[in-house]
Amino acid sequence: MWLEGFVVPSLLSLVSVGATYTSVHQAGYCAFYEDCGRNPEVSGSLIPARVPCLYNGPAKRVTGSAHLQLLRRVCPMLVGPEVPLACCSARQLEMLEKSLAMSKPLLSRCPSCVDNFVNLYCQNTCSPDQSVHINVTRAFRANVSGLLIDAVLEYQCYYSSRFAEGSYNSCRNVRIPSTGGYAISPMCGKYGAALCNAERWLRFQGDSSNGLAPLDIHFVLVPPISNGSTPGPGPGGGIVPYDGAFHRCDQPSGPGGQACSCLDCVESCPALPPPPPPPGPWMLGQMDGPLALGLILFTGAVLLFACLLFLLRQWPGGHEKNEAPKVTCTGPPPSTSTQQKLSWVFQVWGTAVARHPVPVLLASCAAVAVLSCGLVFVKLTTDPVELWSAPDSQARSEKAFHDAQFGPFFRTNQIIVTAGPDGRPGYTYDSVFFGPTAFSGLFASKELLLQLLDLQTRLQAISVWSETARRNITLKDICYAPLNPDSPGPTDCAVNSLLQYFQNNRSLIDTVANQTMAGVTGTVDWRDHFLYCINSPLSFKDSTELGMSCMADYGAPVFPFLAVGGYEGEDFSKAEAFIMTFSLNNYPPGDPKHEFVLLWEREYLKILQDYKHNKSINFSIVYMSERSLEDEINRTTAEDIPIFAISYLVIFIYIALALGEYTSWRTIMVDSKVTLGLGGILVVLGAVFASMGFYAYAGVPSSLIILEVVPFLVLAIGADNLFILVLQYQRDERRAEEGTEEQIGRVLGDVAPSMLLCSISESICFFLGALTKMPAVRSFALYAALAILFDFLLQISAFVALMSLDVKREEKNRFDICCCVRAKVGKRKKRNEGFLLPLMREYYAPFLLHPVTRIIVIILFIFMVCAAIFLMLHVQVGLDQELSLPKGSYMLDYFAALNKYFEVGVPVYFVTTAGYNFSTIDGMNGVCSSVGCDNNSMTQKIQYATEFPQVSYMAIPASSWVDDFIDWLNPISRCCRLFVTGPNAGEFCPATNNQLNCRKTCMASNQNGIIRPDIEKFNLYLPRFLNDIPTLQCSKGGLGAYGNAVKRDPNGAILASRFMAYHTPLKNSQEYTAALKIAREIAANITESMREVPGTHPNFEVFPYTITYVYYEQYLTIVNEGLFNIGLCLIPTFVVCCILLGMDIHSGFLNLITIVMIIVDTVGVMTLWDIPYNAVSLINLVTAVGISVEFVSHLTRSFAMSTKENKVQRAKEATYTMGSAVFAGVAMTNLPGIIVLYFAQSQLIQVFFFRLNLVITLLGLVHGLVFLPVLLSYFGPGINSAAFLQREITKDPLADKADVDGCFHNFGYKGSVDHSTTQCNGSAPTEEDTVPRDRDASLEKGSDSAGNCTDAVTSC
Repeated sequence: MWLEGFVVPSLLSLVSVGATYTSVHQAGYCAFYEDCGRNPEVSGSLIPARVPCLYNGPAKRVTGSAHLQLLRRVCPMLVGPEVPLACCSARQLEMLEKSLAMSKPLLSRCPSCVDNFVNLYCQNTCSPDQSVHINVTRAFRANVSGLLIDAVLEYQCYYSSRFAEGSYNSCRNVRIPSTGGYAISPMCGKYGAALCNAERWLRFQGDSSNGLAPLDIHFVLVPPISNGSTPGPGPGGGIVPYDGAFHRCDQPSGPGGQACSCLDCVESCPALPPPPPPPGPWMLGQMDGPLALGLILFTGAVLLFACLLFLLRQWPGGHEKNEAPKVTCTGPPPSTSTQQKLSWVFQVWGTAVARHPVPVLLASCAAVAVLSCGLVFVKLTTDPVELWSAPDSQARSEKAFHDAQFGPFFRTNQIIVTAGPDGRPGYTYDSVFFGPTAFSGLFASKELLLQLLDLQTRLQAISVWSETARRNITLKDICYAPLNPDSPGPTDCAVNSLLQYFQNNRSLIDTVANQTMAGVTGTVDWRDHFLYCINSPLSFKDSTELGMSCMADYGAPVFPFLAVGGYEGEDFSKAEAFIMTFSLNNYPPGDPKHEFVLLWEREYLKILQDYKHNKSINFSIVYMSERSLEDEINRTTAEDIPIFAISYLVIFIYIALALGEYTSWRTIMVDSKVTLGLGGILVVLGAVFASMGFYAYAGVPSSLIILEVVPFLVLAIGADNLFILVLQYQRDERRAEEGTEEQIGRVLGDVAPSMLLCSISESICFFLGALTKMPAVRSFALYAALAILFDFLLQISAFVALMSLDVKREEKNRFDICCCVRAKVGKRKKRNEGFLLPLMREYYAPFLLHPVTRIIVIILFIFMVCAAIFLMLHVQVGLDQELSLPKGSYMLDYFAALNKYFEVGVPVYFVTTAGYNFSTIDGMNGVCSSVGCDNNSMTQKIQYATEFPQVSYMAIPASSWVDDFIDWLNPISRCCRLFVTGPNAGEFCPATNNQLNCRKTCMASNQNGIIRPDIEKFNLYLPRFLNDIPTLQCSKGGLGAYGNAVKRDPNGAILASRFMAYHTPLKNSQEYTAALKIAREIAANITESMREVPGTHPNFEVFPYTITYVYYEQYLTIVNEGLFNIGLCLIPTFVVCCILLGMDIHSGFLNLITIVMIIVDTVGVMTLWDIPYNAVSLINLVTAVGISVEFVSHLTRSFAMSTKENKVQRAKEATYTMGSAVFAGVAMTNLPGIIVLYFAQSQLIQVFFFRLNLVITLLGLVHGLVFLPVLLSYFGPGINSAAFLQREITKDPLADKADVDGCFHNFGYKGSVDHSTTQCNGSAPTEEDTVPRDRDASLEKGSDSAGNCTDAVTSC
């Protein structure tokens, strides 16, 4: 208010004593009249700067019909029923019409605004009461047809602040659809839309340096008296501020008219309910929900365990009590048949292979070779879209539609320039034009801009030789040229940067001019022009004495949020980064120009790499090209191949050393298993190559993940089978009259069912995992499943054959590797048990299964799984691009700068499919957002979304070709005109044509201001609009913004169109995914409303599209996808375990529980170790199921087949026998190889293969060797009668009579079981059925027992 109280009275008093050329200030009098020629003080004006003649006389009556018609057309508010008086001639009206034609197209979307804007100038120029509010302050003597006449150079215009602000407010929100900006921005000069107000708006209108005003007009706004509605007094002398009526934008400007739309008038917007707040964290009462859930589960599980423990102690058959297995006379239980048949089959097979090792090896090699030959047909998929997005997914379908209609998204090559690590201090620039303005240190020197110009010029001048085309390729061959797409020249390419404010011209950057403002003279330079352009980027001429354009050399505006970054609000002068963007056309891989683009980008990157290390430049740069991400991924893959090779080498060395059974240093070369270990590795590689070759024959594509992970997975899964087989043989004692081949066959018969159990479970697991829709996961699962199956087949064939040869070599005391050399040693010592087995038997198993330890273990693991559930609910979903890059990549610096400095996100297109009739009035109104459009139209709904950017992730409303097409047709502009006469009569006349012959407009004016073409005119003029180049005379031409936005069939029907908006800056995967989700919700809402428009096809659709959606769509469903895949993988682990253990559901259930706990704990640790959940994680979790089977199933089967006295003893036996093999074969095989991956350059490998595989291996180890034995000791199944009977038969031939007429005896254990029972067809045990405690006595009476059973059968 102090401004009103001091400045305005001071100004008025100053005016009252100043010089004046207007002697009369009263109604009915004019201050000037008629045209007096050009203004001698104005040069370079966009239109002729013609000034009026000084005239202090009464207003003149408009008598001529042409004059009257012109007045009615230009200033209809001054024409009443009677013959009007006016202070302007017909020539003045013609010049006024030309001047208004430059601005009216920008405002035509809002009729109220247009009428108010026109009224301002009509009141100044033509009002019959002109002298009342106009005061001429400067004049000169003009020579008009030989006569010297006073002509006006400057005048004062007095408005009430109510009228001025009302007129301004009706226009301040009018949009420019093609840019998403405000029309007021170029009409407010240096202040732009953000800082504009009524006084600044009018000041710019009256500034003769703006290129449009023919003379200087000083608008004086007079505030009301005491903040009321009555305007304050003028300076005296009869001057009264004009306080006429104006139209509010939310009110019609005349009868039959309509208010401006919501997009252009905030007051017209309906009251929008605020979006619901984002869901807060899940709470259970006052406690965090996941935490409360974890505590409840932990408490419940501990209490349940306590109850079960109490019941077990009270139950006669408790876990620590000796078990007395029962047998029935109903026939062998399923386990007996399953185990016996499997063992017999594998024993026969193993014996045969051991007897004929060479033919088996040759046959195996031949089979692998035949299948591996398919590798010549392998197709390696590297395109991220092909890897992670399903071909039939919504995003892929939408991308295919968009690319088919509009071509692929253009290629981005971008440079971000900063002041360097040391930075430069900011400073304040004392601009004579803008006043003191704060600048960042980036603007400290013009030299930086000149160096940046040198860099840009060098990049624009890139010329690279193409062997294919046999010529040099330059930027114009491949660049995106929106205004000249067919034959672009060097200056037609879209290169966006701050330098475009100077049209990339060094001399313009160097230009300095003197500027006088408010009596103060100073200089203006590049900083003043920059300040002007960031506020008014659409200006063709700034208002400084520099008079330079802000438009880029290729004809489009450069918006400051795309040219600078790292600022707050709209303080662009405090930006910390310059942004330079080269936009190139994108071509499909088969197009010859695809090679041209790659060649140009390669040279572009080479130049930038040199610049980055150039110490002479004054700035720092980070950069990227469209090819950078794929280049860096391929580079790190090549660099990490040696890491994987070393990892496999370490595993091989471990296997070769660990398989050996060393008895003495003297026999170390004989005991060594290097050849056998190498054979095991080759078996794994053979399985992998055979699997890859098989799928290559079938046409299933491969990927780098398959090449890197599948061998590692198969080696991790298959190594334990090698160890189990070899260790079982080493621990086994050859029986009497048994040869080497028979012993190998018998050992294989013992362990192969366990190997089969794991391999079949894992293979089926991965085959079911292939049901996923994610291509990378599906192909990985298919390759892994078949490789595991082949690995098992090769293990029981080729590896057994190698083992047979190695055993025979060892028995003949021949050296490993150099088998021709025989060791000169005596008789070999007896086999030893090694180090691990006694350690686990004597120390580890007793400690683990101590009563106190077991309780602690169960409680600890319950706590672990409950904590993991809590953490699992906080795991991050997504994969940031940075993780796919190697450490030290230049792209990491770019992404960091991108997230730090960019203030606007990626563009997003709302694409319409066929089936909507845009040519009808209802069709246009359902899309547009100007006057007369529906309030729930397509573009209006997108505008609503931008009001809540934190929720919608929408920053800038959609550009609309429908709106600009309507504005282009509006007769108040000169965009769409027709030739009246001559050979081109009736044809389109470009806006640049100034002939009078082009005075006919395409559309007639109407009273309500709503312009809509009929169907015929729509189809006739739309192609003209889309090919019309925007110019100063017609800024609404559609070529630059919409040249590729509409696709029509030969009959003119629109097949597809798109409307571009912008997202807010998106920083990570979570925001990209949320933005996609919200954009689809917006599009679905738009689709629903547009289908209600008459004539719309029911299949019509609107969908959002941007280049990132195809990558992030997977995260919308990946949680459910993961649960589905892992759930499917768990099924075979349960089912196969039950079947192969003789329908042992009990063991299968405990097996399943332990594997689920491993997976849950793994996801929990992912949260702790910053491992996000995504498709790569899912692959590893599916792998985790397979590896967990190795840790768990062998031990479970060993327990189930044990015949020790009770569950604790059976758990101990399983722990030290099979547990030692699992530790040596799975854990110690995986860990060395995994640790090597820590040194990989790729962050993807470090995070998802080192960290995650380390977690999986360690958790599998502790669950398999700590938790599972304790769990089995409490809740494991009873003694397997088949295993028990087999043991007794093996120990004593008399036991063969234990099976008589279908009856199975349960013999007691020596010194441990009081008695055993024999039950026939479920009959109760009797005293006669009792077997004496003493084992020998029981054997002696075995036949009697059988007879008792026979008697019992007879009695049954």
